[in-house]
Amino acid sequence: MREFIEQMREHSMVVDVDKRPTDEFGAPKMASWTDSLIFFHDLPEGRCVMNVTATRKALSLALGVGEGEIGMRLSKSSYEGSVVREGNLAMAAPDLSRVPVMKFFPGDAGKYLTAGIVFSRYQGVENASIHRMLVLDRDRVAARLVEGRHTHMLHREALGRGEELPVAVAVGVHPAVTFASCSRVPKGKELPFAAELLGGEIRVHQCRNGVLVPDAEIVLEGYIGSDTAREGPFVDITGTYDSVRTQPVIRFTGMHTKKDCIYHSILPGGNEHRILMGVPYEPIIFRAVSGVTEARNVVLTTGGCGYFHAVIQIRKSTQGDAKNAIMAAFAAHTSLKHVVVVDEDIDPADPHEVEFALATRVRGDQDIMVVTGVRGSSLDPCRVGDGTNVKVGVDATMVLGREAEFRRAGWQDGS
Repeated sequence: MREFIEQMREHSMVVDVDKRPTDEFGAPKMASWTDSLIFFHDLPEGRCVMNVTATRKALSLALGVGEGEIGMRLSKSSYEGSVVREGNLAMAAPDLSRVPVMKFFPGDAGKYLTAGIVFSRYQGVENASIHRMLVLDRDRVAARLVEGRHTHMLHREALGRGEELPVAVAVGVHPAVTFASCSRVPKGKELPFAAELLGGEIRVHQCRNGVLVPDAEIVLEGYIGSDTAREGPFVDITGTYDSVRTQPVIRFTGMHTKKDCIYHSILPGGNEHRILMGVPYEPIIFRAVSGVTEARNVVLTTGGCGYFHAVIQIRKSTQGDAKNAIMAAFAAHTSLKHVVVVDEDIDPADPHEVEFALATRVRGDQDIMVVTGVRGSSLDPCRVGDGTNVKVGVDATMVLGREAEFRRAGWQDGS
């Protein structure tokens, strides 16, 4: 991660804070005021960075992909990077009080690790995914394990055999590793995907419990057993509080830290949170839309919480292509709520451009699809009791054969 911080510094995208915030919530407040990477050099328990990839530009630097090419380029990933083992990782006694874990909002249940990647390994199967973790004491956290996701499934399998799930929580990794852990990839392919994003290879160390971890500022090894604890309230991507649940407890047995380690914290509901939730779905949507028409770009907008709203750029060949793209997108990402399809002359990442397309290329009686009674996101306050919601798709493309009536004047082509 340190190399990436310096890369961001070369692009004038780092804000250094040398003075210790006096307010309990000073650090998260300051992070909410900027999308630059913010480096706190003097928090009570040490150094911390926030907003590591809070913009698409920062994420594109981390992935080595152009801002407008993320969905297209990553849709072609092979997940076949090389994972190289480099020996064992030395451990000391775990002590979460030594790192600047934060409480972000007054209504939070307590201090939360928000950028910790949970690496797990069971019966030869590996997984890496990011989970919020409520600190219970010096060596225990309550982790939100979403039902049906891979970590939850491995944990249930281990419990079914009367065993605990070995895990290692890595904090302060290269953001390409963070992105890979947030992505929907084939089973066990998070580390190979991270290796692919980093140029083809990633080096890992083995913890005492057998779990493999990449280079990180902080590593906490441990186990998820049968113990549970109350988890929440916690602010999610909408900026509203998620439900309070009973969740599994991770018991840490060892801790490894670099000298003068840099803790990474993600602001709940901030743009880094939204980008890491949403952008990994863009390649999935791009592939799905490419099956019905020629996809050019996909953007999950930060204004749509990085998760609920997609703008899809296509090259039309038939008049119905936009509606087919809408249906493909809803099928690919079931938490999507609103989809807008635009032409190639509209930048899907520019809300002014998208609004122009809505203003000049949409007829409400012909170009709007409303789908009722379908599965939505549990994070959407508009959902009803059975979990269903309403989805809306908008065809904001030009009518084929009448393009000259819709195109804007310009100088590039003499028009």
